Amino acid sequence: MELLDHLALGASVALTLNGLMYCFLGVLIGTLIGVLPGVGPVSTIAMLIPLTYQLAPAEGLIMIAGIYYGAQYGGSTTAILLNIPGETSSIVTCLDGHPMAKQGRAGPALVVSAVGSFFAGVVGIFLTAALAVPLAYIGASFGAPEYFALMLLGLIGAVVLAQGSPLKAIAMVAVGIMIGLVGIDIDTAIWRFTFGLPNLADGLDFVPVAVGLFGIADVVRELCKTDGKLGKLSVIGRWMPTRDDVKRAVPASLRGTVIGSILGILPGGGAGLASFASYIVEKKIARDPSRFGKGAVEGVAGPESANNAAAQTNFIPMLTLGIPANALMAMMMGALTIHGIQPGPHLLTLNASVFWGLVISMLVGNIMLLIINLPLIRIWITLLRIPYRAIYVGILVFTVIGVYTVNNSVIDVYLTIFFGIVGVVLYRFGFEPAPLLLGFVLGKLMETNFRKALIQSGGDYMIFVERPIALGLLIVAVILLAMLLWPRFIGTRKYMSAT
Repeated sequence: MELLDHLALGASVALTLNGLMYCFLGVLIGTLIGVLPGVGPVSTIAMLIPLTYQLAPAEGLIMIAGIYYGAQYGGSTTAILLNIPGETSSIVTCLDGHPMAKQGRAGPALVVSAVGSFFAGVVGIFLTAALAVPLAYIGASFGAPEYFALMLLGLIGAVVLAQGSPLKAIAMVAVGIMIGLVGIDIDTAIWRFTFGLPNLADGLDFVPVAVGLFGIADVVRELCKTDGKLGKLSVIGRWMPTRDDVKRAVPASLRGTVIGSILGILPGGGAGLASFASYIVEKKIARDPSRFGKGAVEGVAGPESANNAAAQTNFIPMLTLGIPANALMAMMMGALTIHGIQPGPHLLTLNASVFWGLVISMLVGNIMLLIINLPLIRIWITLLRIPYRAIYVGILVFTVIGVYTVNNSVIDVYLTIFFGIVGVVLYRFGFEPAPLLLGFVLGKLMETNFRKALIQSGGDYMIFVERPIALGLLIVAVILLAMLLWPRFIGTRKYMSAT
């Protein structure tokens, strides 16, 4: 009964004219950026966050969320028809989706992808609604030691699941934490990492850092490597899947939904990881694994369901515990804090309308996506004929204008450009900026909870091991870190012994 009351509250927010308009705008933009290669949801949301500053908190979050899960739908379109993954999580869809298209079965592949995505998205939404209150109650019982341990676990989890070198990911987390500490220490009034510049006394805002590292850097990278050529469009053919397609796709979609729902909640998890994991599972349990890569419908249904389920359940730890599961959720968290809303256990009590409005809007958004996704496919493909350079330069201009309008500050523009250059350099040397952003978002919160814990204990560090929950979280964090570094340590020892 209480859940129905909460959903009714959410409906009163999401089903207003403004709520529906921003939800539709979000999923439309999300589908578009999912179709366009190189313009991912992370960079797009980073660039649009300044614009949401002018909106009500619920409306801004509804639109940004729509962009995120809308991108999971749009990315499959070009993956199937053109063998071009519009979004990271759609890379796996290329493996069997495009071979299906070359066999004249692009229509069934698109239908399976859309329906599977819708089903998984709805399941993820109901999981979000069902788990929100219990997790918020658990989070409300946490003290400063537990929160510090939980945030540390979240950062290590992000490092474990990050791409590339784990040592580089750890370095990025450390740099992000230090960037988050820039400004005057509110307890000691000491200026930290400001280089004597008064403009840095209040610390670095989230918008210049996020937009620079992802928005500007991604645009520059794409301008450097993209030639703007469009591949040959596959013939869609008949739309409806065969009975055999349905028989194979339904179980794969169910398995993908379960995998995506679980991985979406874990720290560092995301739609890309969920789609890869689902594909591996489908290939492992298949009676004839040789079918995969040649047009197996399970290779489309499973990953597409997994990435959409993960896209919904990614919101659970961020909204209820204040722990972003990945860089994109860190963006969401930053967008909320810009509006003066702190994600965490108290969100459901202090800003219940924002949370439940988002939940209902996600359900509405998934329905919108199912309705608009297939009929607009040819329009999305036509947009790919616009030269990329024209698209990206326009994005760059509007991004800079958006950053300026947040605080009407030229300094923010300079900082955005600076972090854009930093982002390009990081990509050039193989450093992933996502762990840096997570460290930046959680750095101050970790420091605050660390200090509160020591104040409670009178400076005794044993408080972190005397509290059972904090100790358990720290043990898990140490185990994850050991699992991450042990193979590298063994490899180093073998190399040294060999030489």
